[in-house]
Amino acid sequence: MSNALRIAHGAFGRVALLDMDRSLVRHAHPHCHVLLKVEGADTTFAVGEGIVPLTDRTAVLVNGWEPHAYVHDPERPKTVILALYIEPDWLKTFRPGWGASGIPGFFEQPCGEISPRIHRLAHDLAEEMMARPNAKATHEALHADLMIAVVERFTPWRSFSIRALDGQRRMDWRIRRVVEGMRANLADDVDTTAMAKEAGLSRAHFFRLFEASTNVPPRIYLNVMRVEAAVAAVTAEDGSFTDIGERLGFAAPSHFTRFFRDHTGVTPSAFRTISRMAL
Repeated sequence: MSNALRIAHGAFGRVALLDMDRSLVRHAHPHCHVLLKVEGADTTFAVGEGIVPLTDRTAVLVNGWEPHAYVHDPERPKTVILALYIEPDWLKTFRPGWGASGIPGFFEQPCGEISPRIHRLAHDLAEEMMARPNAKATHEALHADLMIAVVERFTPWRSFSIRALDGQRRMDWRIRRVVEGMRANLADDVDTTAMAKEAGLSRAHFFRLFEASTNVPPRIYLNVMRVEAAVAAVTAEDGSFTDIGERLGFAAPSHFTRFFRDHTGVTPSAFRTISRMAL
C-alpha cells in the first residue's frame, strides 16, 4: 500500500511526499505537475503517449491537463516521490508569463536532467516536511526556490508571449458551456450523447472539439474536477467520506475510496490525517 508521508497546502498549490508502491490510473491536473525522486528505486511514468524515467538525475514534468499515469513495477522496491502541484497564480507572482504554467506547452519535454541545485532543494524540502510538518513559511520558501529553479531549467520562459499564451487558454464557447455544466453538477456521470446535443454537435465532432479545447476526453475532465473537489473537501471539511463521496456522485463509500486512492495514491482517511499535520 502506498503511503502519504507528508502533504502540505498553500498559495503555491500542494506538495506531497509519497512512498509509492502501486500504480495510478491515467489522469490529469489543472496545473503543472513536477515529480522528483527522493529515495528508493528508479521508476517510470506514462506522460502523454510516452514512458519517461524518474531517477536521481531526472525529473518528470507534466503540463496542465496532460494525461499521465504512474507505472509501478511490483518487482522493484518502493520509490519516495516529491510531487508538486503548482498553482499558476502563485507562479505568476514571480514572473507574469509564468501564469501560463496551467496550460499545455509550459514544459517542452516530459522529462529532463535535474541540476545539482534542484536535487539539493528537493531533498531539503522533503527533509523539512518530515522534520517540521507545520513549518509553513519554511516549506513555502523552499518550494519557491525549487520551482524557480525548475522553471528556469525546463521551460522556454524568456520567449513566452503572454498574448499568444492567453490565446491558448481560449475554449470553444460550446465546449465552455458544457464544461460549466459539468462543474456545476459533479455528481452527474458523463453522458456524451446529451453533451453533444447540448453543444449542437454530432457526437464525433463533440469528442474532437472537446479534446481540442481541453486536451483531455470528457471522462478525464470530469475526473479531474472530482479529484480536486475531493481533495479540497477531505482536507478542509470534517464531514464523513460517505457524504463527500455521495456529493461527488459515488453510490458507495468503497467506490469513492477506490477512486480517490487510484488518483492520489492514498485513501481519503490517510490524506486527511497527513494533510492536517501541516495545520
